[in-house]
Amino acid sequence: METTASIGSGPIRQLLARLPAALDIEATARQHGAFSRSRRIKNATELLHLALAYGVGELSLRDTAAWATLNGAAMSDVAVLERLRLPAVAAWLGALLETVLVTRRHEAGAPPGWRVRILDASTVSGPGQAGAWRLHAGYDLAGQRLTAIEIDDGKASESLARFAIGAGEIALADRAYLKARDLRAVGEAGGHFIVRAGWNAVRWRTPEGEPFDLFAMLDRLAWGEHGEASVMIWPERTARDAFPVRLIVRRLDKVAAEASRARARHAARKEQRRIQPQTLKAAEFVLLVTSLEEPAFAATDILALYRRRWQVELAFKRMKSLFGLDELPAKDPDLARTWLYAKLIANLLAEDMTREILDSPPSARRHSSAPFLLDLAHPENARPHHPRRHHR
Repeated sequence: METTASIGSGPIRQLLARLPAALDIEATARQHGAFSRSRRIKNATELLHLALAYGVGELSLRDTAAWATLNGAAMSDVAVLERLRLPAVAAWLGALLETVLVTRRHEAGAPPGWRVRILDASTVSGPGQAGAWRLHAGYDLAGQRLTAIEIDDGKASESLARFAIGAGEIALADRAYLKARDLRAVGEAGGHFIVRAGWNAVRWRTPEGEPFDLFAMLDRLAWGEHGEASVMIWPERTARDAFPVRLIVRRLDKVAAEASRARARHAARKEQRRIQPQTLKAAEFVLLVTSLEEPAFAATDILALYRRRWQVELAFKRMKSLFGLDELPAKDPDLARTWLYAKLIANLLAEDMTREILDSPPSARRHSSAPFLLDLAHPENARPHHPRRHHR
């Protein structure tokens, strides 16, 4: 892979050296129409340098133009804008990002047992009335890194359908992903799921098709206790579309339950709506639905595995606090896409560089991925892993 462009800096060249060796930057740029002729920017690698300088360097368009001029490509801020807001440039950067993610997925290989994929989404707000963008991400628990990312304009909701969950994989997700059709599709593809549920998110039925009394079950649990039931979820109004799941419930301790109720009240006030008594009651519990069966996966195993979901939230926090992904400067949608893709590419490449350092002695002993290479039939046997506090 050739990276001898005149425009650029040492750190940017070091990042580009982390791109997959088989990737041809020039060919992919021409394929997507991102680079067709040279003017101030002589080749596609220089164009990639320019995008990374704008996205990662926290530079304005004017500062990016000054940076390019100092590095041998005299450009105005308008010229930088016209180059970087081309839809073809954003599409090309998106393809480069996907190449990096595909490489990560291939490097992960086939782990022993089950592959756990944590799914989540995070919002990136633009300046003024520019609106918000949403990042949809898949996080490989054993590999401890992101292996799937999609960007949209914030109008589409979270969905398991964005990710191909197949045989040998477990999708781990919060309540925004509890959509009956998506759960059914995962099962039909040979995959499994553990998804948090709300009390009124789906139609609960008994195996016989009668209405299931969820709150009667909740009332039977003492503080800190857990229980489970076999229930049916009905995507449509007919029994033909219903499918069975395990409903696993744990009642929080009194302190955690009060904190959860306080969050529910705050959310209701923020949205200017009256909170329902059932919502306050359900706030005392963690409700999970899963397709994983006993005896291989006991209720305690499912609860322990769901507690790993915070790993993807930490990945988002690192991107926002360390890479400034929460400070989108661009109002133009195409320029915003270019900025986001450049940020994400740099973040993943820098993360890979960091992993190589931490995987070398003496750091390897402390930063081993061993706590996450679980015997997923018995995740409680894994050594506990507690996140450190992160400060900006």
